[in-house]
Amino acid sequence: MYEWIKAFHVMAVISWMAGMLYLPRLMVYHAEAQTGSIQSETFKIMERRLLRGIINPAMALTWVLGLYLAWYGFGFKGGWLHAKLLFVFLLSGIHGVLVKHVRNFAEDRNVKSPRYFRILNEVPAVMMVVIVILVVVKPF
Repeated sequence: MYEWIKAFHVMAVISWMAGMLYLPRLMVYHAEAQTGSIQSETFKIMERRLLRGIINPAMALTWVLGLYLAWYGFGFKGGWLHAKLLFVFLLSGIHGVLVKHVRNFAEDRNVKSPRYFRILNEVPAVMMVVIVILVVVKPF
C-alpha cells in the first residue's frame, strides 16, 4: 500500500506545483488588466477556480499523504526529511500569500505590480528544486 500512497502523493505534488506556478502568472496578467474590465472579471473566475478546484485540494492531499509517508517510511527521522518539511511548510506559506492575493483581486483591492507577481512566480519553482534535491539525493 505504501507504493500506492507514494504514487498518489507524487500526483498531488505535481498538481499543487502546476497550480502554484500558473496562478502567479495569471496574476501578472490580471494586474495589467483594467479594474472592472471583462478581462479582469475573467481572471477573477480563473483564479478562484484554479485555487479552489486544483491548488487547495492538491495541497491538502500532498500534506496528508506526505505526513503518512514521512511517519510510516522514515519515522520522521533524517535531516533531509526535516529540511524538506521546512521547505514544504514555507511553500504552504506562499500558498497562503497567493490566497490573499486572489481575495484582493476578487475585491478589486490589488496594489501589487505585475513585476511583483513575476518575481513571486519564481519562488515556488526555486522551492520545488530544493525539495526535489532533498528527496532524491538525501544529502544529509
